[in-house]
Amino acid sequence: MSKRKRRLFAGPYMVWIIGFTVLPILMILYYAFTNADGNFTLSYLAAIGDLVHLKALLLSLRLAVECTVICLILSYPLAMILHGLNIKKQSFVVFIFVLPMWMNFMLRILAWQMLLANNGIINHLLNLLGLHSVRILNTPTAVVFGMVYDFLPFMILPIYNSMIRIRKDVIEAAKDLGANDRIVFFKIIVPMTMSGVISGIIMVFVPALTSFVVSDLLGGGKVLLIGNVIEQSFMQGSEWNLGSGLSIVLMIFVIASMAFMNSHSKETEGTAVW
Repeated sequence: MSKRKRRLFAGPYMVWIIGFTVLPILMILYYAFTNADGNFTLSYLAAIGDLVHLKALLLSLRLAVECTVICLILSYPLAMILHGLNIKKQSFVVFIFVLPMWMNFMLRILAWQMLLANNGIINHLLNLLGLHSVRILNTPTAVVFGMVYDFLPFMILPIYNSMIRIRKDVIEAAKDLGANDRIVFFKIIVPMTMSGVISGIIMVFVPALTSFVVSDLLGGGKVLLIGNVIEQSFMQGSEWNLGSGLSIVLMIFVIASMAFMNSHSKETEGTAVW
């Protein structure tokens, strides 16, 4: 295929990228660094220092970290169990975790709303067992529950994919040299799956940090994340300059975290300590 034809086929993708990625980012940059009169200003970026915005950002960071840690704790042993089952068709494993995502996102979160409600299914079961009911809905805990449920597949799949690339003869050779299961796990499996772990952390942490729909539905307006502040600035207050400024600050946090994790991934990729 000639170079000219390749460029022709790439045309639709370039139009898509420019129209739906580059131009929106340029518009956000314009609004972030200008005021209503179109004059240059840094006040909207500095608005992150306001108490309300700073508390929302810190809460977003905390819940994103909690969600990422919980997803990692749940995903790693589950990925090991799936790997140990020796399922021949990897596409079937992917299908298992992708299947819930075929359901509408709003319906899945609303289902959690019914489960966690004060008179919901969970409290009904607790009452049947003679236990006290719990109040989880409209709290940060409920938001973390929703995030973990929604983002868990993004952690499992990269970890599982990194595990299936580990050659069995490497583990068998380690055992022949006297390594027990604990040494095999910590000095071979963990280092060789670290790239998948880091990919999973990025894929969970970034959307959890920028999320606002989950906190709207499960937080009941009582859990204010930085994503909610940005969404309200655009949709309710029509303060596009403020929303754009806060978006740029959040983008800086996202890019910094991804750069840190990617640099660490390159250092640990494919290494095993023996």
